[in-house]
Amino acid sequence: MDAAATELADRIRALLMAEPGLEEKRMFGTRAFLLHGRILVGTRKEGVLLVRVAEEKGAALLTEPGVSVAVMGAKTMGPSWLDVAPTVIEDDDALMSWIDTARESAGD
Repeated sequence: MDAAATELADRIRALLMAEPGLEEKRMFGTRAFLLHGRILVGTRKEGVLLVRVAEEKGAALLTEPGVSVAVMGAKTMGPSWLDVAPTVIEDDDALMSWIDTARESAGD
């Protein structure tokens, strides 16, 4: 994990540290944050935020600037796995908004 991904993980940890059922794991080359066993978000190289959302929500979010379908290895993921550019999540309010979007899709 590079410095930007580590910094992003620290920010996520600080925002969610009191969240019951939160777990942090290394998965798929990212630092993943899971809530009740389901991936919400992850940190990727260069401070990109990986966000898991419902497919229909992801399709709509792909129209937002700085949002793209995640690519893992040689595989392009569907619209339920999004990469969010660091410029979109520069402040904690914006980052928390994306975490909340993932949480809504998880049904929590």
